[in-house]
Amino acid sequence: MSYPGVYVEELPSGTRTITGVSTSITAFVGRAARGPLNESVIIHSFGDYERIFGGIFRESKMSYAVYHYFLNGGSTAVIVRIDNAGKVTEFEKSGTTLKFESANPGSWGNNLSININEDINDTDPDKANLFNLAVTDSGTNEVESFLNLSINNKSSKFVTKVLQNESRLIRVKDGESAIDKVPSAGDYTIKDKSKEGTDGNNLKSNDVLGSQSSKTGIFALDNVDLFNILCIPPYDKDDEAATDVYPAANQYCKERRAILLVDPPLSWKKISDAVNGAKSNMISENATMFFPRLIMRDVKDDNRLASFVPCGAVAGVIARNDTQRGIWKAPAGIEASLAGVSDLQVRLTDDENGQLNPLGVNCLRIMPSAGPVIWGSRTLKGADRLADQWKYLPVRRTALYIEESLYRGTQWVVFEPNDESLWTQIRLNIGAFMHDLFLKGAFQGSDPKQAYLVKCDKETTTQYDIDRGIVNILVGFAPLKPAEFVILKIQQLAGQEKT
Repeated sequence: MSYPGVYVEELPSGTRTITGVSTSITAFVGRAARGPLNESVIIHSFGDYERIFGGIFRESKMSYAVYHYFLNGGSTAVIVRIDNAGKVTEFEKSGTTLKFESANPGSWGNNLSININEDINDTDPDKANLFNLAVTDSGTNEVESFLNLSINNKSSKFVTKVLQNESRLIRVKDGESAIDKVPSAGDYTIKDKSKEGTDGNNLKSNDVLGSQSSKTGIFALDNVDLFNILCIPPYDKDDEAATDVYPAANQYCKERRAILLVDPPLSWKKISDAVNGAKSNMISENATMFFPRLIMRDVKDDNRLASFVPCGAVAGVIARNDTQRGIWKAPAGIEASLAGVSDLQVRLTDDENGQLNPLGVNCLRIMPSAGPVIWGSRTLKGADRLADQWKYLPVRRTALYIEESLYRGTQWVVFEPNDESLWTQIRLNIGAFMHDLFLKGAFQGSDPKQAYLVKCDKETTTQYDIDRGIVNILVGFAPLKPAEFVILKIQQLAGQEKT
């Protein structure tokens, strides 16, 4: 300070806002007509899916599930395409070692046409190595053009690097680093039948499970920051549910704080099949099952009716419910209507519903005036005999939402001085987040003390904990549980004489 007067200093408030994470990002793992392999690709509409993965593909149950997801209100999806022995399309031109191939496996690559022209920039010092390339996909009418590509591997316009970074359609075959000469003007062709692309075979369980070390299969989701729901539609020719991979997928969901949507096996064609099968179901608080399968129109078969697993449509309803009502509201009831559903594979009665509900199987029903709806909201730990705290799906999802939000929102605490000043800031920040949820109606209770608690002090963090570098934070909440059984008590009153 150099002169007498008033000086203003801005002090840090100590408040760090905790932002709630997204709640209904749904991951789909399976086969597709085209698109990158073993990568987590985020999309926001079925139009995105058509552009990147080729839209509805008869051999891909995943493509139908994604369609049903967006049809029912889904907004964000993560797609992992898996392939089994599919081949890329190879293109050659006589007189040059430069060869091209489709960017990824599938018969879609056979629709590509590649043309070379030599109308290059004559002022470029590297002009002897330059050419222009145009690629057309007759299946989608997509066109890519690349000007002044170079065969010089030291050039910033080296053809291999440019196509790798900018093209969705083609690559240089084998990533060649040595190319003998510039290709002459004209078209590249598919030399013979053996060079054509193929869609490959039906997936096997090992393809879907993949490898965590190489991030393939379901572990390709390691590359995405967040997903909340996982769908693995049937992947073999028999349209059987992904029974073999569900245990590993369930464990992965626990690690990622996500929910696995389990589809009913194909063999569950009547109520007795479902009741008997449900008794041997996987038990998990991070998984949920919906029965029966859906009867919907197949847009790839002249809109004829066909049977489909419910995971995609149910995930869409969950996303719609989260937006309209909040994650704490059960995605079930009259509001949880299933769009595009013509019928159900099994029409359940109230009594049949009453057999499955206590076993933790959520029923899909056709209700008068409401149509097809979700009529259950339990986890696979929701069987009455288990009496588990995570019986209800909205309770479990709310807990996972709070856990993930607080996990991300308290990263700043690491390496801070572990004393009362820090504990006060923690209580303030987490308390503000929990109070906001209370005001939105996420918890039971008429006041904050009944609805939630945040405790971080010398009782939760002892001197022994401090010496080991640990700060303990206790967060509790009173969850809203769905009203599954509404009991109306009606009494006839005798007429009273007026006195």
